[in-house]
Amino acid sequence: MSGLPFWAAALWWGSLSTIGFLVVPLLFATLPSPALAGQMAARLFAAQTWVSCICALLLLISLRQNQAPARVPIAQAAIIFIVLGMLLALLAEFAVAPRIVARENLRLWHSVGSAMYLLQWLCAAATFWKLSPRS
Repeated sequence: MSGLPFWAAALWWGSLSTIGFLVVPLLFATLPSPALAGQMAARLFAAQTWVSCICALLLLISLRQNQAPARVPIAQAAIIFIVLGMLLALLAEFAVAPRIVARENLRLWHSVGSAMYLLQWLCAAATFWKLSPRS
């Protein structure tokens, strides 16, 4: 297996970590208003959705090609996390984010979106761990 799956998983997990746990909290801590920080965060989370989907598609394509027999169980286990993570990203973007932007039951939908982001981060972490080279 080439290094592409490992690097795609690293980019996916790293970008989720950076946006969700560093950049967005810094926006709310430094921008003059929560409304402005929220608008910027929404744009960053939308961009992150597409980074997640591209990484997931690259992972699915590369894991499908030229599987070494010893790595097939690892790839199959990773595929579950990849598909679940991509589904979570798309649901957050197209089902949850519009409700947050519309300020519809904001506390509920923000909690649902945060939980989905955390679950997506865990899926990316599990994928990254499963595809990490073993010493």
